Amino acid sequence: MKKQLLIYSSGKSSYFCKMRNKILLLGSGELGKEVVIAMQRLGKYVIAVDNYENAPAMQVAHECEIINMLDGAELDRIVAKHKPDFIVPEVESIRTERFYDYEKQGFTVIPSAKAANFTMNRKAIRDLAAIDLGVKTAKYKYATSYQELKEGVAFTGMPCVVKPLMSSSGKGQSVIKTEADIEKAWNYALEGSRGDLMEVIVEAFIDFDYEITLLTLTQNNGNTLYCPPIGHRQERGDYQESWQPMAMEDVHLKTAQEMADKVTKALGGSGIWGVEFFVGKDGVYFSELSPRPHDTGMVTLAGTQDFTEFELHARAILGIPVLDIPLIRNGASVVVLANKENNNWPAFTGLNEAAAFPNTDFKIFGKPTTRPYRRMAVALAHGTESTTELVEKAKEVAAKIKVD
Repeated sequence: MKKQLLIYSSGKSSYFCKMRNKILLLGSGELGKEVVIAMQRLGKYVIAVDNYENAPAMQVAHECEIINMLDGAELDRIVAKHKPDFIVPEVESIRTERFYDYEKQGFTVIPSAKAANFTMNRKAIRDLAAIDLGVKTAKYKYATSYQELKEGVAFTGMPCVVKPLMSSSGKGQSVIKTEADIEKAWNYALEGSRGDLMEVIVEAFIDFDYEITLLTLTQNNGNTLYCPPIGHRQERGDYQESWQPMAMEDVHLKTAQEMADKVTKALGGSGIWGVEFFVGKDGVYFSELSPRPHDTGMVTLAGTQDFTEFELHARAILGIPVLDIPLIRNGASVVVLANKENNNWPAFTGLNEAAAFPNTDFKIFGKPTTRPYRRMAVALAHGTESTTELVEKAKEVAAKIKVD
């Protein structure tokens, strides 16, 4: 499928493309949609790619391609076809090994081929952090079979957490509390795995007080900067609400920033990184890292910063320097979930009621189908109130929006 934007009634968009950078966005969900909008506001041309029709980012991009991004030959084909200035991955399920060849051919992969390849797989990034860089992480083991998972649980102890090596938005993650949970966790992890990698990581459960996302901006033309920390709550391994700033001790924030700097420097490149940490009585533990905008960072759409995480990502990719990322105001985000399967375009009701709350907003993602617990929209709140109060206000907004 190809969608073309006609710039002149008598001309073709290919002429106009020569006048500005071309972005190949691999993955076209709600986060990618915001990246497209940010890029277009900087005058860039975007081709959105995903494995299904009418993905959110496709609805606002200049062109789109529907392919299986785990098929290396298909990836090669569209890279050769579009010859992008920047290849920007937005999801995990991509044949990222091909990125090394693209860099050798002269293409720029964001943030880098190494970063994209390592972070698409929890094994590579965890070993880099824990073994190569000595960053503090939970005790862990890998498993490629049910028997190996049982051995891993014996190594880490219970409770422990099981995750697919490749997944997104918390899919396939579960907590093992008893022997009876092990087989169920194994099956659930395989069901939630993205791509063709059937391997899991089992981690010792950390007794933490809270978890944060530290959005980290690396720049080719500037210093590494850190957004004010974001707190978040998860269910079923998926983000439900986030708030900014997360109140935390200066010593813990400094430790998190030092860890984020160490890992992002080892991976290289420019862009926004969602670096996740657990914070507890034993200090700060590195959890995960995404080399792209993070779902919890949707709180920045509430105007908590000068630039949203998506605008920061776009500027870093294009080499437009960012000098500082100050906190402008407190904010909160709460997701709106679908509760049923629907293969037709969903309808949204309650929008007028949702709009009745002051200092709030909502964004509907434009996903073409629904399934239980699929993220369909986000409610936002901002103000001088505490983040706890703002989360409650955003929950009220989200509760008014119904997905049919």
